[in-house]
Amino acid sequence: MRYALATMACALAIAVALGSEGSAGSQSSQGSTGSQSSSGSQGAQGSQEAQGFKFKSGVELINVTATVSDSSGRFVSGLRQEDFQLWEDDAPQQVTHFSAERVPVSLGLLLDTSQSMAGEKFESARAALDRFLAALASPDDEFFLMRFSSAPSLLQDWTPDRDRIDRALARVAPNGGTAMYDAIAQSVPLTRSARNRKKALVIISDGNDMTSDTKPNDVHRIIRQSEALMYAVGIDCSGASSYRRPHYQQRGGYPTPFPFPMPPGRRGGWPPPPQPQPNGQYRIARCSDPVDVIALRDLTDDSGGRTEIVKDSQDLNPATASIADELSKQYYLGYPSLGKKDGRWHSIRVEVRNNKGYRVRARRGYVAS
Repeated sequence: MRYALATMACALAIAVALGSEGSAGSQSSQGSTGSQSSSGSQGAQGSQEAQGFKFKSGVELINVTATVSDSSGRFVSGLRQEDFQLWEDDAPQQVTHFSAERVPVSLGLLLDTSQSMAGEKFESARAALDRFLAALASPDDEFFLMRFSSAPSLLQDWTPDRDRIDRALARVAPNGGTAMYDAIAQSVPLTRSARNRKKALVIISDGNDMTSDTKPNDVHRIIRQSEALMYAVGIDCSGASSYRRPHYQQRGGYPTPFPFPMPPGRRGGWPPPPQPQPNGQYRIARCSDPVDVIALRDLTDDSGGRTEIVKDSQDLNPATASIADELSKQYYLGYPSLGKKDGRWHSIRVEVRNNKGYRVRARRGYVAS
């Protein structure tokens, strides 16, 4: 009898042990499955972002950054997704993605370092860029720096380290002509390797293009094929221009002056080439070639950016500060692509419902390619 009881107790103990082990194995298996599912989800999310914010079905999103202001030019905050209306080629579209939060930005800085920028202009531009970078305080923001004189040169590739930009600026000495179009043509492709969805380029220059091989028509086409916002700050050395209220998107948009209207001058371009001096050196005209405002606005306005014109280099700081402020107060709208890959320009128009006297500035379209 005792032997039978002992045998039963032993069998019971073995059964309990086996049951406990099986339960633990099941929990371990469930935990492993959950971990794989989470990892797979994260991987899918990363892949989704890498492909440019697409639906699970693979439908591509058209991304639109919108700046909204009131009649006094002040930024309007607090708007919701349902407050916006959007049209593509005059056909209403459903906004499926929306954000009013400040999102990280990948920002390219294009600085004119031609001879005419030497002295106070360049020092003011460098100081303004320092404060501009400080105003963009997110650790997820990233930057690159390109200078352009007679030819463009990338001084610092994408980096979140603002000190690297400062050190690169410290090594620059102004000289030569102005190859702005070449600099833009080389900068726009860099935005494709940016890590943030929101991308922008800021140009600071005091004159007109003098030495680029890239034609204005080609630059305009490159910008239209990009999602990057384009901003320009022009230093008008003639003193004839001051701050201009930014151009805002209106129904139908503004006609694009194309090719760029050029002031009268020598055949083959504007401004005239540098004139040789008795000592054999070349003099770069400082104030005989006022900024071509129309050309700058034609570069910036289609993208949803804008052009600021300042009379004096001392005004660079408030001009760049206003751009930094704008980049922090914009709305993101996304809608599914119509699937057209026809290589043509498709217009975009964004408005606030019930008008409310608000003005919306956003990209005016995209090239479906």
